[in-house]
Amino acid sequence: MEVILLEKIENLGGLGDRVNVKPGYGRNYLIPKGKAAPATAENIAEFEARRAELEKQAGEALAAAEARREQLADRTITIKSRVGEEGKLFGSIGTADIAHAIGEAGVEVERHEIRLPTGAYRQVGEYNVEIHLHTDINTVIKLLIEAE
Repeated sequence: MEVILLEKIENLGGLGDRVNVKPGYGRNYLIPKGKAAPATAENIAEFEARRAELEKQAGEALAAAEARREQLADRTITIKSRVGEEGKLFGSIGTADIAHAIGEAGVEVERHEIRLPTGAYRQVGEYNVEIHLHTDINTVIKLLIEAE
């Protein structure tokens, strides 16, 4: 299935690129989310008419992500949790907990922007957490998990 990308998508292409994707990915994700349109002659003409507007929106989104990265630079977020023996947490600290703690610190971050490649944290300690703010913008914050 050939689609026209309406925004930059990681590992796929940039704004305005015509790419071939699997039909399910195009029909079930890209098109319903407004990230792409089927590559028909009518949609190509409509895209070219809206290209400047879409590029402006992409630039604004990039600038907003850059501003959020500056707000998060050199931040240390502390989360207090109940701890059992040997520093193990009762439960775990996941993306929702981290997003909530960052929100309380004054910067809004969505759960899906937080990357935890090894899964939720289950021990007291200091961790580096990667935050994926935009396709081109990532940042790292320090997360300190302490006993309550």
